[in-house]
Amino acid sequence: MKSVCIVVSTPLILKFFLTDHVAALSRVYRVTCVTKCENPAWLRERGIEVPLFDVQIERQPSPLRDLRALWKLYRFFRENRFDVVHSVTPKGGLLAMTAAALAHVPVRIHTFTGQVWANRSGLQRTILKLLDTWLAAMATHILVDSESQRAFLLREGVVTAVKSRVLGHGSISGVDIERFRPNDEVRAEMRSRHAVPASALAFLYLGRLKRDKGVLDLAQAFLKFARDHKESCLLIVGPDEDRIEAEIRQTCAPCISQIRFAGYTDNPELWLAAADVHCLPSYREGFGTTIIEAAAAGLPAIGSRIYGITDAIDEGVTGLLHIPGDANDLAEKMRILAEDEELRRALGCAARERARLYYSKDTVTAELLEFYERVLGADRS
Repeated sequence: MKSVCIVVSTPLILKFFLTDHVAALSRVYRVTCVTKCENPAWLRERGIEVPLFDVQIERQPSPLRDLRALWKLYRFFRENRFDVVHSVTPKGGLLAMTAAALAHVPVRIHTFTGQVWANRSGLQRTILKLLDTWLAAMATHILVDSESQRAFLLREGVVTAVKSRVLGHGSISGVDIERFRPNDEVRAEMRSRHAVPASALAFLYLGRLKRDKGVLDLAQAFLKFARDHKESCLLIVGPDEDRIEAEIRQTCAPCISQIRFAGYTDNPELWLAAADVHCLPSYREGFGTTIIEAAAAGLPAIGSRIYGITDAIDEGVTGLLHIPGDANDLAEKMRILAEDEELRRALGCAARERARLYYSKDTVTAELLEFYERVLGADRS
C-alpha cells in the first residue's frame, strides 16, 4: 500500500478543510498527518484511523524554530520513506517541500490556497514571493484551489503551467450540502436568541476578523447603508485575530444597535441559516470557502473583485462583486440586494444549485482521489 504524509501548520486546517480528504485517502493509502498538535489521537477519536505526528510549525517567522521543524520533518520523511508528501499552508509547505526534496520523497504535492504577499509591497513582498517560488520549485506537483489564483501565480512566475493545475472547479474541500442548507427552524431560533428581528435583512461576515479580510471596509459600508435601512442587521462572526472589534464599534457607533458580534464558532451553518446575504470584502483570498458554504445555505454573496473570489461568485448569477477596498461600492451592492428581494432570492437559488453541482464535498474529494490515482498509478500496492 502506498504511503502518504499530509503536512499542515495547524490542526484547524485539518479540522475545517481536510478531514473528509484524509478519511477518503486513508481507505486507499497508508496516511499519516503532520501538524502542531497536543493530542496525537485527535483524528482517531473522530473515527479516522490516521496517526498524527507532532511538529511545531510556527505561522510567523522564527528562524531557530523553523530550522528545528525542518530537521524534524527531514528525519521523519527519511525514516518512513513516504511515497507522497502533500502540504497545505504557506509555512507548512515551505518546510515540508524542502524537507521532502532533501529526503528524496518521489511525489511532492503542495496546495496553494492564497498568497500572504498578494496585497503587500516592497521588500516584504519580494521575500515572501521568493519563498513561495522556492516552495513551488521543491514540489513535483502544484495544486491551486482556483483558476484565477493559478493565473496570478503564472503571471508572477511562481509556478509553471506544466507543474500546476486546478482540480474540478476549484475549492480545497467543498461543502457538506446537508449540513449547510436553508433551515427555517434554525433561522427563527438563532434570530430569537440574538435579538435579530424576524423581518430584518441580515448581512453576515463569517471568518477571522483581520484587516486584510476587509472587515473595516464592511463596517464603513454598513454605516453608510444603515442610514437608510434601519431595519437591517450586520452579523460579525469569527475570532478577532487583529483585535479590531473596538475599531468596528467606534466606526459604527451611530448604528451599533444593528450589529451583533459573535466570536469563534464550531457551527457556521447556524449563522448562515440566520442570515440573508453573505459578505466577504477581502483583499486576498485563494478561493473563498465561506462563499460556497453560504451558497449551499441558499445565500447570495457580495465579495471583492479579486482572484479567488471571482471563482467562488458567478457575478450577477450567484452574487455581486465590488471594487476592492471601496466601502462606497460595497454599500451600493448592499443597497441593491436589500431593495430587490426578487433578485436576492434568484441569486440565492442559483448559488445553492451551483454549490450542489460543483462544490459538494463528495465531488471535491473524488477529484482529489482521481488526481492521486493518476500521479501514483492504478497500482496502489
